[in-house]
Order: sequence, then C-alpha cells, then structure tokens
Amino acid sequence: MESAAELVEALQSDVGEIEVRGTLSGMPMITLAPGVRLRGGTLRFGAKGLRLTSDNEVEGVTVLTADEEVAILNDTSATDLGTLTLRDVRTSGQVLLLADDSVRAGHVLVDGLKVDRADVRGRVERPGAFGVEALQGAFTLWNRQPDPDVVVTAELRDIAAGSVDAPIRGSGVFVGGHRVSGVTGGTVRVSSLRTGEIHSDGGIAPGTPDLISGGVFVISGAVVEEVVNSGPVTTNGQNDMVLDNWGEVTNWTATAPVTSHGPSGIGFVNFGEIDRLDVQAAIETFGTGARGFNLYDGSLRHASFGSIATHGDGSVGVQVSKPLPILEISGDLTTEGGEGQSLVKGVQVSLKAIALSIKPGAEVGSISVGGQVRTAGDNVITVEIDGDVGEIAIAGGVVTTGNNSDAIDTRDNVPGLDKVSIDTANGQDIVRTA
Repeated sequence: MESAAELVEALQSDVGEIEVRGTLSGMPMITLAPGVRLRGGTLRFGAKGLRLTSDNEVEGVTVLTADEEVAILNDTSATDLGTLTLRDVRTSGQVLLLADDSVRAGHVLVDGLKVDRADVRGRVERPGAFGVEALQGAFTLWNRQPDPDVVVTAELRDIAAGSVDAPIRGSGVFVGGHRVSGVTGGTVRVSSLRTGEIHSDGGIAPGTPDLISGGVFVISGAVVEEVVNSGPVTTNGQNDMVLDNWGEVTNWTATAPVTSHGPSGIGFVNFGEIDRLDVQAAIETFGTGARGFNLYDGSLRHASFGSIATHGDGSVGVQVSKPLPILEISGDLTTEGGEGQSLVKGVQVSLKAIALSIKPGAEVGSISVGGQVRTAGDNVITVEIDGDVGEIAIAGGVVTTGNNSDAIDTRDNVPGLDKVSIDTANGQDIVRTA
C-alpha cells in the first residue's frame, strides 16, 4: 500500500496480509479484521490509531498519534484476542491492550516495542491500592474483568519508553489485573517481562498524597514469572516509583541503573509477592523523601543489590517492614540528607534519612553489606534496628559524619554487630533501646 485510500480498500477486503510502503496520513482510526497481518511503513493519525481484534500481527510498523492519544489499542467487543503480536513496532502515543467488555481470553506477544512519546495523565481508569491510585503506562496491558476465570497470558520482550528529552508523562510500562478492595478478579499471567531504556515523569503536583506513577509497574492481579530490566529505568517527577510491585513475581532482575530524580520517589518498592529480587546495578535517588528500597508489605524471600545511595532529606536508604530472610548489598549503602517529608501509603509524613531501617514487625534472617553503611545528615541514625535480625555483617563498617547523629540504634544484641567497625563524628556509636 502506498496511499491511505489503498490501505482503506485493503482493510475492507478479505486480504490476509497488508504491507505498507512509506508514510500514510489522513486516515481515521483503522481496524484490522481477525487474522490480518500488517507490515512495514509509517501510519500517521490525527486521533486514535490502529485497532486490533484477534490473531493480528503487526511487524516493522511505526504508528504516530498525538501524545495524549492511543496509538495501538484493541477492540473489546471481541470475546477472544487469540494471539496479538507486536514485533519491531514504534509508536508516538500509548499502546493500550485491555481485557474489558466482551474480552475473556487471549495471548499478547511483544518482541520489540518503543513508545517514543505518550501522555496518559488524563486517563480516568486507574487501579487503586495502599491509599493511592496509579497512572497508566505508555505500554499498558490490563485485565479489567472482575471474573477470576478470565485469564490473559503474555510474553513481553524488549519494551522501551520515553527518552531523556521526552520522558513519558505517566508510567512507563504497566501490567496488571483486576483487584478491588483486596478481591482479585481477572489476571494477567506473564512468562517474561523484559524492558529496555525507560524514562518517565508522572507530572504529579507537589504534595499530592494519593497519586503515583512508576517506571516499570507490576499491578495487582499480574502474575509474572520473570521481570528483567536490561536497560536503565529513570523517573523524574513527584511520587514516581522507579520499579514498583503490587503483583506476584517469581524473579525480578535489574542489570542497569535504577534512578529517581523526583520527591517521594522510590528506587524499588514492594507491596506484593516476590521470591527473588536481584538489582545488580546502582539504585540512586535525588529529591526530598526519595528512598532507595522499601519492603512495605507482601512477601520477599531474597533481596540483593549492587549499591544504594539517596541524596535528599527524608530519603531512607533501605527500609524493611515485613519478613525478609536474606538482604544483601555488595557495595555501599549511603544517605546524605536529614529530615524531610515523604509519601508513605497515601500520607505525607516526616522521615529522617536513615541508611538502614529495620522496622517493628520485620524479621530479617541475615544482613550482609560488602561496603560501608554511611550517613552524612545531621540528627539521623545510620543503622536502626527495631525489628528482629538473625545476623549482620558490614564489611566496610558504619560511618556517621553528621552532627548529633548516632551510628547504631538497636534494641537487641544482634549477632555480628560486635564485629562491625564504627566511625562516628559527633554522636554515639551504639544506642541500646529498651
């Protein structure tokens, strides 16, 4: 096809495969009939773009819409998606695939997708939990059916979104199912979710307590065997989580930097269930209340990190509130700030930039740090142990450089703590709390 008229004519015929050459413009939203394959070319739309039905394959196609529009979507009057395939696809505008209305089954295969630009802040439909709602993503796969018998499966490889100069306005990658008031309905079962470079900025107003976004977001109702962040993931705005889990993940691995530049962001936060978390590269946050790693809720068996550094007031390095058998950091764990405001479960609260905080209710089997645990802020604690810790080893020691800041505050004699070197500039080495 070399003209919009030819493409429209082909779509109205029984052609099973359509190849586009060059750039076609001036079309209304187009729909691929069941089984139709579309290859090549650039399609430019003024409003919504390309709508899929069932068993469609889109390969080597660029779809351009306004940032606020949907570039690729699906017809929710189809009862079964069959297999929808996106291969080497590029868009300007959101890719939104829903199990809603009549859709009760289907499989989604993505093998190479880049969403250059998208603005999803105006979407009314948002999942809610833990006192907040979450913005949709530039790529969104969402099973909204309340019936738990409705299952959509997926294999999602090499999804990238945004850029340094044009971050996604909203979340980057969003995969989720249906869950309301703790009751799970339809699910999305994903064998693999692999992401490339992600840049996002939710554009959330400062001080907002009940709205968040994420660079890569696994929402409640998603069951994922493997998440791999093979490219850097960077968020830039207020309440922007870099990596966030509300769902169920067997293995989550990040091999590239995880970075937050906004207030109340978090490098990695877990409210769901994860067996193994392995962040091999650095987590680094910049901004008031922007924390490194939080285990707020749910379960996590084994968490390991390369290094974690925060640079703002109220920016805790690691905070654990639930059982965690193994916590490992191969490099340093450092914070630079003092006290500041941060978003916690839908409420803005005052936090101090503690490097390592084990809260009441946490049961940590072992803590191992290969480098230093260090704070630079005034009136903070470097290591706070209010929960249960089986053993601790900090090879580089605990270093506290701020004024009136204590190195270690603990209520128990934790095995291994007596072997940790302590360097305190202006405060106490160890405070024993009843």
